[in-house]
Parts: sequence; structure tokens; C-alpha cells
Amino acid sequence: MFGVLLAFAPRYGYHRDELYFLVAGRHLAWGYPDQPPFVPLVARLMNDLAPGSVTVLRLPAALAAAVIVLLSAALARRLGAEPGAQLLAAGSIATSLILLGAGHMLSPTTFDLLASASILLLVVIILRGGDERLWGGVGLLAGAGLLDDGLVAFLLAGLLAGIAVAGPRHVFRSRWLWAGGAVAAAMWTPYLVWQARHGWPELTVGRGIANGASGSSTPRWLFVPEQLAIVSLFLAPVWIVGLIRLFRAPELRFARAVGFAYVLLGVVFLVTGGKVYYLAGLYPALLAAGAEPTLRWLRRGRRRVRRTALALAMVLAALSSAAVALPVAPLHDLHASSFAYDVGETVAWPTYVREIATVWKRLPASLRAHAAILTSNYGEAGAVDRYGPALGLPTAYSGHMGFWYWGPPPAGARFVLGVGFDRASLTPFFAGVRLVSRLDNHLQVANDEQNAPLWLASGLRGSWANAWPKFKDLG
Repeated sequence: MFGVLLAFAPRYGYHRDELYFLVAGRHLAWGYPDQPPFVPLVARLMNDLAPGSVTVLRLPAALAAAVIVLLSAALARRLGAEPGAQLLAAGSIATSLILLGAGHMLSPTTFDLLASASILLLVVIILRGGDERLWGGVGLLAGAGLLDDGLVAFLLAGLLAGIAVAGPRHVFRSRWLWAGGAVAAAMWTPYLVWQARHGWPELTVGRGIANGASGSSTPRWLFVPEQLAIVSLFLAPVWIVGLIRLFRAPELRFARAVGFAYVLLGVVFLVTGGKVYYLAGLYPALLAAGAEPTLRWLRRGRRRVRRTALALAMVLAALSSAAVALPVAPLHDLHASSFAYDVGETVAWPTYVREIATVWKRLPASLRAHAAILTSNYGEAGAVDRYGPALGLPTAYSGHMGFWYWGPPPAGARFVLGVGFDRASLTPFFAGVRLVSRLDNHLQVANDEQNAPLWLASGLRGSWANAWPKFKDLG
């Protein structure tokens, strides 16, 4: 799997989020309005190691995905699976849509999955009668995970609630459990302090996601059906059997809390409008639980037919997941292919920036001296930052997410080349707003920037100090 991810890493280009992370990495802080500090730090380190290399930037994600595969096999072993079932659990997660997608690019999701699988493995070991001092290790993993993604907090809460419901409740008497919790809380504190000092912007971001503001958001009614596809439709029976087994099998009673955690968090995310992948951290455990009964099923009845069916399911899972989550199709044929939203957001950023540069250079030099580039989202701003200097473009500004906190255009910028806005967003702040062009990737790929307008806005009303608070966008 690692080799496949590495081979596809440089195809197409940066994802919009990666462009944002690269800029955030130059503004290192304990927090950002939409995330903790870990991924921007990784982006900074990887880009310092190999400036401009998409492959090196994505190397940590590919490594994390490979480790998750190994952790899934280890979970299966701890849940009583024989070697063949361990291999099945590993193969199922390796061919999953969620892991191929998360392992392809740098994102908090990748490391959330890694932290979740690691935590689940230690928790299963402890609940099976292992050394309670391992709760300290859980605390360290949780603390590190919380500095990547707050979803780890939901996993921990779900597991504790599951233990409270299904047992073994004696773990609550362990001082090591509470010591591990204290370690995790201490590691998370700098990020919480940052959020508190800035008015808890991540709550606003979360409300926006619940209302469908994110490009990867889907309607709430799809949350449950899409769980069938998050691994693969072809392998969904394996994790479904695993979930049932966690509730019914006497030999897995010690791990029943994991099953309850999945159900409880599913209800929470469904009610609150969470994204479909918010439950992804639990699938390594569900596949691990389902692998052994799947293997037993193969040995009953018509063995050759059942083995063929499982082999075919694995192959179809791998092919379909790769076709959707990875940049498999030739770029010029992508518009006619089925692809995930995130794949489309890796297309044509250099082209878009060249088009912005063409419009910018057409402006009179006297006007450019008092102008700035203002974008509607962090992907556009990050792309201008990455590709613009070679084309003579100045720094881009945006009110979106972290960019808003890094400040407005210079006080003397009375004109802006506005990228991606609708006219109504600019007219309250400028005396004149004129459409000058539209972005075109020339590939017919319907990503978020295709056909985005470019505006020349002139005559800033008032000052940027007064206008900038109204450009803040945490949606």
C-alpha cells in the first residue's frame, strides 16, 4: 500500500488544504481557527526538507496509512483472530476508500486515523486483562492525537461511555486511567488556550460544517448509507459482522465497549451534522472483529465458491477505491470519470494562478502599486502564495480561516483583484466592482474554482481596519 500511495503522490498536484497548510506552517502557532497545530508543523518540516515537492509533503501520510494497516492486523490478533484473519483485516483496511484517500494527501484525517487505531489497540489490550499502566500510553497517544484533530476527544468519550455501559467498569478504579487522562489534557491545553483567547472559533467552524458549508459535507440523511461505502460496498459485510460480533460473541465481551462507542458516536454525529468520515477511526477495530467469522464462513459449505467471492470482493474493493480516491485517470479524461471531491481539488492550481497573473499584469503599473489580490478562500490564497512569486504576483490576502488572522491588505491598497467572490460580497466595500475574467482549468473538471469570477474592485470605502472584520469567514 505504501508503494502505491508513493507512486500516485505526485500526480495532479497539491490539494487546496495542503496549499493552506503550507502557508499556515509559516505562521506556526498552538492553534488555528479550524484545527490544532500538528499538520501545519508537518507541512513546514516537509517543505523545508524538499521545497515544492508534493511527494515529500505527502510522505508522512503514506507512512501513517501503512502503519494503520499493521495496527489493524494487530487488533485482529488481540480479538482472537488467526493469522489468515489478521491478513484479511489488514487487506480490508488497505483497500478501503477512506484509507486510500487519507493516505494520498497530507491532512488531519490521516493522523486522526493513526491515533485512533493506536488508541484502540492499547484499549483492547487493557480491557482483555493487560497491564493497566498502558493507560499512560493511551494518554500520550490521545494527547498527540488531540494536537492533530479534535475527533480524538469524541473517540475517547465514546470508549469511556461504552465501558460505562458494557464494562468492564473496574477500569474506572485504576489510577493509571486518570493519570493517562491528565497527560492527554495537559498536552491538549496549549491548543485549548489558543482557542479560548480567540473566542473559540472552531465552534463556529463546526456549526458551518453541520450546515453544509464544507465542500466535502453531505446531507444528513446520507450519513448512515455512506457508512457502507467508507470502507467499500464490497467489504461492508466484514465490518458489519464485526460490529454484530462485538455485541453478541461471548469471547469478545471484554471489547463490547468498542461496539457501543461506534453506535453512540454514530448517533452523535448524525444529530450534530458530522461528516461521513467522522466514524472512520473505528473501522480498523470493526474489520478486525469481523475478519475471524468471515474466515470461518469461507470454510463452510461451498469453499471454492466462497473463496472466489471473497477474492473478487477484495479486488473490486481495491480497484473501486483506487479509482475514486486516487488520481488514476489521465488528467484530460478526469472530467468523464468518477472521482472523490478531494481529487478534483488537486487539479489545475498552477493554471488558475497563471490566469490570475495574466489579469494582474494587464492592470496599469500605477494601479498595481495601490492594489492587492484578495481571494474568497484559503485554497486560492495558498495557490497564489505557492505559484505566484514566479509569475510576479504579490502576496494574496483572504478572510477565510487562518488567513483572516494573518491580517488585511496594506492600508494603501485602494484596489483589489478579487478572486472567487460573488459581486454582492464586494460591493459594500468598494465604489466600483467590474468583472474582468473567469478561471478556467481547460480540463472541464468541475472543481470549486472552475468558472470562478475575477473582479477588479476599486475605490475602497473607508479603511481596511474597518472593513476587515466583515471579511472574516469561518464557514
